[in-house]
Amino acid sequence: MDLVLVIFVLLLVLLFLKVPVYIAILGSSLVYFFLTPGVNSIVFAQQAIGGTESISLLAVPFFVLLGSLMNYSGVTSRIFDFAAMLTGRMKGGLGHVNVLLSTLMGGLSGSNLADAAMQSKMLVPEMEKKGFSKPFSSVVTATSSMITPLIPPGIAMILYGSIANVSIGKLFVSGIGIGGLLCIALMGLVAVISNKRNYPRIREHRLGINEFINGAKPAIIPLMIPIVIIGAIRAGIVTATEAGSLAVFLAIILGIFYKELDMKAMMKSIKETVVSTSGIMLIVAAASVFSWILTKERIPQQLAEWLIATINNKYIFLFVVNIFLLIVGMFIEGNASMIILVPLLAPIAAAFGINEIHFAMMYIFNNAIGALSPPMGTLMFVTCGITGCKTKDFIKEAVPFYILLGVVLFIITYIPFFSTALVNLLY
Repeated sequence: MDLVLVIFVLLLVLLFLKVPVYIAILGSSLVYFFLTPGVNSIVFAQQAIGGTESISLLAVPFFVLLGSLMNYSGVTSRIFDFAAMLTGRMKGGLGHVNVLLSTLMGGLSGSNLADAAMQSKMLVPEMEKKGFSKPFSSVVTATSSMITPLIPPGIAMILYGSIANVSIGKLFVSGIGIGGLLCIALMGLVAVISNKRNYPRIREHRLGINEFINGAKPAIIPLMIPIVIIGAIRAGIVTATEAGSLAVFLAIILGIFYKELDMKAMMKSIKETVVSTSGIMLIVAAASVFSWILTKERIPQQLAEWLIATINNKYIFLFVVNIFLLIVGMFIEGNASMIILVPLLAPIAAAFGINEIHFAMMYIFNNAIGALSPPMGTLMFVTCGITGCKTKDFIKEAVPFYILLGVVLFIITYIPFFSTALVNLLY
C-alpha cells in the first residue's frame, strides 16, 4: 500500500512537470516492478500490449479518421450553412451557430480538440468582425466543443465502454440526450448574454419555406451519418468498429461526390489519424499497466469497502465523486484519468445500485468540464492559442459558463432520466 502511494505521488509530480501522460504513467509503474520482489518484469510488457488489444478500441481510428475526413470533404461547411440558417434570426446568431455546429459536428468528428481548433479558425474571426468580443467568442467555442465527446460517436464513450465493459451502443444513445441537454443550456445562456450586449443577428428577415428547404438539402446526407451509425449498431447489423468503418466509407463517398476530397487531403487525413490514434493507444497501453498494479494490490476493493463503510447513501457518493472528478480534471487529461479511475469507481457505483449508463455519462461529462478548467484545461489552451485570447480574459468571461455547467452536471447526476430515457426506449 505504501509503495502504491509512492507511485501515485510520482505520477502526479510527473504530470505537473508536463511530462507526456503515457511516459508519466509508464515511469511511475516501472518503480513498482523494480521495487516489488517476486513480480516478473515480463508482466509489464504483457499488460501494456494486452491493454491495446481490446476489440472495442478498434473503433477509435475509424472515428478519428471520420472526423478528419469531414473537414476535408466539404461536409463541415455545409453543416455550418445549415446551422447558420436555423439560428440566423436569433440575437447573437453566430454564437448560436457556434453551439449548434459543435452539436451537429459532434456526431461526425468525435474529438473535442479537433472541433475547438476548427471553430477557432472558422468562426471566431467572423464573430469578432460582427462585434463579438474575443473572450466571449473564444469561451463559446471552447465550451460548445465539450458537446463533442457527449454526442455519438464520441471517443470518450468508446474508451469508457471498453474499460468498464459497458455497451458502447447504449452509451451512444445516451449521449444524444446529454449532448442535447447541454446544447439547449448553452444556447439559452448565449441568448441571455447576446441580448444583454446587443450582439447582432445574421439576418433580419424570417426564414421562408423554400429558403429552408434549399438550405437543408446540402446538410441532409451528412446529418444522416450519425443516424446510420446508431441505427446499424442498435439493429445488431454491425458492431461499433464496423459502424466506424462504414461511416468512413460514406464520408469518402461524400467527399468524392462534392468534388472536394482529393488524394492529398486523403493522405493528410490518414496522417492526422495515425498521430491522434497513436497518442490515445500509448495512453491506453500505459494505463493498462497501472490498472494491473492497482488490481494486484487490491486498491479498488479496499477503496470500495472504505467508501461503502463511510458513505451509506448513493446521492452523497455521487456528490463526492463529482467533486473528486472535477479536481482531477483540472490536472489530468480526461482519457488518462478515465483509464486509471473507471476500474476503481465503476464497481463502487454498481455496489450502490447506480445505473451503469447513468454513471458513465456523469463521468464523461465531468471529464468534459475538466478539459475546460484551469490550470491545465486542454480546450482552453487550444482555443486561446489559436484565437490569441489571454487566459485571464478567457477565465473571467467563462464564469457564467462554469456556473451553467455546474447546474447541468447537477441535473445529470440527480436526474437519471436524461441519461437513461432514450436507452430504455430503444433497448
